[in-house]
Amino acid sequence: MNATSGYGSGPVGALLLCGAEPEAVRPAAHLLRERLLLAPACDASGSAPAGRWSVVVPEGKPWLDDGEPVDRVLAGWATALAVGVTWPVLALWWDADRTGFTLASGFRRQVGYEWLADGTPVGEDEAMRTFAARLGLDPVLDMESLAALTRPDPDADGRARLLGLMAVLSRLGVVLPAGLSPGEPADRLREAARVQPGAESVEWSGWRDAVRAELDVVESGPVGPWVRGPRARLLNGAQLAAGVALALWGLRRRSGGWAFAGGVLVAQGALGLAYDRLRARD
Repeated sequence: MNATSGYGSGPVGALLLCGAEPEAVRPAAHLLRERLLLAPACDASGSAPAGRWSVVVPEGKPWLDDGEPVDRVLAGWATALAVGVTWPVLALWWDADRTGFTLASGFRRQVGYEWLADGTPVGEDEAMRTFAARLGLDPVLDMESLAALTRPDPDADGRARLLGLMAVLSRLGVVLPAGLSPGEPADRLREAARVQPGAESVEWSGWRDAVRAELDVVESGPVGPWVRGPRARLLNGAQLAAGVALALWGLRRRSGGWAFAGGVLVAQGALGLAYDRLRARD
């Protein structure tokens, strides 16, 4: 059997862990244009050092529909979710032949690790060190636990390796809801996700909502305060006032260049204020 096919007799499944609460993940998840289930995935208090976490569960089996192996599908999803946000996205996947994970964070290169179904490590040790550093794990204690996952262990199969990974992530406050365990078939994961407290469906509803969702992602990112809100209104108002003054000065001096620059500032400020008002009505 082809080791990269993802079509074996064993269970095939995947989970996406996002380093943010469901409210922040929802807009980005809409952009995947897939039917998904979204639920909290953090400790009961929600006060872990790294903040809240969420889990995304596919309702369908896109690795069958698209003819792509599950790891490639999930790597693409993780990248799409991580672009434009400040939180990391970790994809866990498994099929009849392999198990593994892929971490995406912003525009940085993905990092991941892989085991055969029997637990044999086939990844690079350096990937684990990069993984630990990007998530802010302890470079000594946590790295020691991760390093153990890269060494041969006849008693640990692929599922046990992912459970070991989750044990390390629990120190960040990541706790998968009951029934959402790595190694389970996709159908079982979907049914378990549906009954979780706080679970919700995320479904593609057209380009208009997709554009709105993308704007929500931008506004919730690091540049959000300068796009919409008090800071944005202050900035746009200042651009508008400066633009008017600069345009008038250019006209008095008969300087087309300065007048044009003032016009650009006026346009930017006016558009920014209009955008803030329109978004407030949504």
